[in-house]
Amino acid sequence: METPRELFQIMTRRLGLLNKVCCSVGGCDLSTTQSHLLYEIGRSHSPSMQQIAETLGTDITTFSRQVQSLIKLNLVKKTPDKADRRIYTLSLTPEGKMAAATIDKQMNEYLNEAFSHMSEFEVETLLRSIKLFNEAMGKSSNCCAPVKG
Repeated sequence: METPRELFQIMTRRLGLLNKVCCSVGGCDLSTTQSHLLYEIGRSHSPSMQQIAETLGTDITTFSRQVQSLIKLNLVKKTPDKADRRIYTLSLTPEGKMAAATIDKQMNEYLNEAFSHMSEFEVETLLRSIKLFNEAMGKSSNCCAPVKG
């Protein structure tokens, strides 16, 4: 019988979370981290750098480097906050919105194809179980607990 860790290792590999490049959009190769950044920035309304770093559970230094790489690719815009110039807000450029939408479409196609090998009941059960597990991990006092969302 497979252990829980082994099951998560296999799922991590199959989702491509260990790949250096997770996707290519408009000729740009993006890492999994960059893809997550685009997703989180796109779903928030002018989030601060600190907010997104906290959501992703990463330190601000590593996060800043990743944001800079997306700014260089013209996918993200960093703007000083009008009320407090020490705070920077992040937003997707039109190219960033296109990249985020393309990645979202690719991921949904991949998941839908995987789900096509399951019954509707199995898919609903899986998604409900993932939600329960995410909530339980959020309550954990372990290393993953700081990740919010």
